[in-house]
Amino acid sequence: MSDRTAASTAGGALEVENPATEKVLDWVPRTGADELDAIVGRARAALRDWGSDEQRRREALTRIASALRGDVDTLAVLLSREQGKPVANARIEITRAASWFDHYASQPLVVEPEVAGARVRVVRGPVGIVAAITPSNYPVLLAVWKFAPALLTGNAVIVKPSPATPLSTLRVVELMNAVLPEGIVTVVVGESALGQALVTHRDIRVVSFTGSPEVGWSIAQSTSPRTRVVLELGGNDPAILLPDVDLAAHAEAIFRAAFLNNGQACIAIKRVYAPRSIAGEVVEALADLAGRAVVGEGTEPGVQFGPLVTRDLRDKVDGLVEDARGRGATVASGGHRLDRPGYFYEPTIVAGATDDMPLVAGEQFGPALPIVAYDPGNLDAVVDTVNGGDFGLGASVWGADVDAAAALARHVSAGVRWVNCHGRQEPVFPFGGKRRSGLGVENGPWALDTYSDLTVDYIPRG
Repeated sequence: MSDRTAASTAGGALEVENPATEKVLDWVPRTGADELDAIVGRARAALRDWGSDEQRRREALTRIASALRGDVDTLAVLLSREQGKPVANARIEITRAASWFDHYASQPLVVEPEVAGARVRVVRGPVGIVAAITPSNYPVLLAVWKFAPALLTGNAVIVKPSPATPLSTLRVVELMNAVLPEGIVTVVVGESALGQALVTHRDIRVVSFTGSPEVGWSIAQSTSPRTRVVLELGGNDPAILLPDVDLAAHAEAIFRAAFLNNGQACIAIKRVYAPRSIAGEVVEALADLAGRAVVGEGTEPGVQFGPLVTRDLRDKVDGLVEDARGRGATVASGGHRLDRPGYFYEPTIVAGATDDMPLVAGEQFGPALPIVAYDPGNLDAVVDTVNGGDFGLGASVWGADVDAAAALARHVSAGVRWVNCHGRQEPVFPFGGKRRSGLGVENGPWALDTYSDLTVDYIPRG
């Protein structure tokens, strides 16, 4: 890799594992924390010309989108091998990432409000250098959620991917750097100590972090008061089924939303609340889908679900399922590791779950879905439980009466509330959570607020 992409070889080599085989996939140069000054210096030197040429930036975003689409076949296999997801899903992630660049390439940076007697322009300009820290579940898409608005507004970005999945980010930035001026985007590779050194560097003006609540809130406390911080910290999204839900029509959609990216998605359904009268049917329908799912290495044809991205995550999911079993829940489908190399776990449906079980109360981030039965007369208590929890990223309500479902959804405290679907996300609307799910938002014009300083030009008429 060029030094514009992998910042250094001085910090030694980071081992990257294929989670489907437990074998070493590649070694990547680590970046030493003592090299950040030089990396930041190159970014700072590139900012002046980059920040002053809006048309160049728009053209660059469009060219990057095209480059991603042109490299999708190679990049999808690389992403599958380091993250575990099926190649088909990796292609979707990359294609979606390209669409984010296209979207921001056309977004306005100047607004002209109506003011009597004057021409007024509100202009977005760059903030400076952005530190982007990205997770292992969607290493391409979630990096691009930060790249696209930050680059449009004229900033430079230093990105630190998860040490579990740096290869796809390195490849994406290599493609980007064939278009961008030197120093505008740089990858640094390392563990948490490097991330801490990056976000507390005196010249970082924005920190955009996606990852665990523990690390995210620690970052927020350690950064300078003049540093803007955006945190996306996960969720425990409920799906609330109403008594009139059409299970035949929606069971598959609920299953797909729960096992999105093998459950490794902050906006996956993490728990299902079902009326007691139909809870058995819900469990049966979802268990049937789980039992028929094809699990295997992501590069194998026909695979629906790959491994978990790390051994620790697989063991965490296994522990949560065993804990629920020990507390009286029943495993209706799955509930075991696969007897093969790799961090595989069967798609699992857990019946008879209760809100006090860690599998329900926290974020499992894996292929285990608890079903909690409720009495229809206690629907308000379900909403109170959801709203009283630590997380408030997303939620969905499912029912035949769409108006009734939407009315209930409006009482749920979450960043996104879906009706008869779950997890859909587009670049045109904001993404962010409440409570421990995060701080600030990504996507839409609201993301531009994070990455831009506003200037008002006021010119009297006449």
